[in-house]
Amino acid sequence: MKRVEIAENRQVEVRLTPEQGHALAASDIVTAVPSPHDPQLWKIKPSGRVVGVARVGDVEIWITPKLPIARLLFLAVYAKQPSGWRDDDVELGIAEGLVPAVARSLCHQAEHALRQGPLHGYRTVEESSSVLRGRLREADQLRKHHGRAIPMEMRYDEFTIDVPENQILLAAIIRMAGVPRVRDEYRRQLVALRGTLAGVTIPERGASLPSWHPNRLNQGYHTVLRLAEVVWQATSPEHTRGALLAHGFLFNLWKIFEDFLIVVLSEELQARHGGRARGCSCRLDEAGAVEMKPDLVWQVNGQPVAVVDAKYKQEKPSGYPFADLYQVLAYCTALRLPRGHLVYARGNADPARHVVRYSGIEIVCHALDLELPPAKLLAQVGDIADELMATSSTA
Repeated sequence: MKRVEIAENRQVEVRLTPEQGHALAASDIVTAVPSPHDPQLWKIKPSGRVVGVARVGDVEIWITPKLPIARLLFLAVYAKQPSGWRDDDVELGIAEGLVPAVARSLCHQAEHALRQGPLHGYRTVEESSSVLRGRLREADQLRKHHGRAIPMEMRYDEFTIDVPENQILLAAIIRMAGVPRVRDEYRRQLVALRGTLAGVTIPERGASLPSWHPNRLNQGYHTVLRLAEVVWQATSPEHTRGALLAHGFLFNLWKIFEDFLIVVLSEELQARHGGRARGCSCRLDEAGAVEMKPDLVWQVNGQPVAVVDAKYKQEKPSGYPFADLYQVLAYCTALRLPRGHLVYARGNADPARHVVRYSGIEIVCHALDLELPPAKLLAQVGDIADELMATSSTA
């Protein structure tokens, strides 16, 4: 197995066979270009959006994030359910890499949730049987059996461990156990945890996770379920293209950052200043043919007063080095706002203010320091919310 290690936003040169190089080039995980001077020397660079580990053919790609692992996981978990966050939810070993750190955290949280046995609940079962249990489904009995007494179509409630919470947890355990290079000690713990959940339905390939809702009965599962959803998303095969299949554990940094910012900023705006903050669509042209979807529009009394777009780093497509600014300018024009806001991760862009000529529209660029401790990071988002209030059209 060939192993390639790359730091986020860096490039390495690696000797690969043509088959290996073309397989990597066909993935959405990295870009791979052969050297013009040596066809076996390939320039490999992360696609710019993901970090983690993936196996493409017989090559393992390890992309190391710049962001501390504990902070990365905090962003991902907090966006799932901010109201239930606690400092100790994302305490991870600093010396561990991304995969072993997440595997260890999943094992720890799952063992904590299951220490008194799996959660039980009632599930409605519909089946045919010669012994009556629960209620007879009369309409189905007549339709299927045309007046015969046996078998009987029944519906009853069964007290079982095969409930959505356990299904989600089991799905994450199975996915995590299949990630390349999970340490043996964690893999053994994952296998043991899977045994504890024997009797729980294993999700079919390609299926979505069942839904769950926090309540008093599943309170002990809240933390591990948020983490399980993160694991499921990171192990979903959404980073592949065509018939190529890659197995791994990949975080989409752009989506994690955007989800985190929009969730926290929406909470802060509504708690501090009222109104409604959410993503919505708007139309650029009079005919309504060009639809746009800002990440967040803050509305007061049903009227937009501020627009925000979240970008992990500046997008600079060929020929359009200021594409982010053009995008926010279009939002401001369509929403008739004098000011728009861009929020980047610090280190990927600098704070700035731009006043557009002839229109007077101002575009404010913020830089969020993701390496701050969680409480200070949340406070920094609160400061951005206050600035939106101070500079909005309601001020």
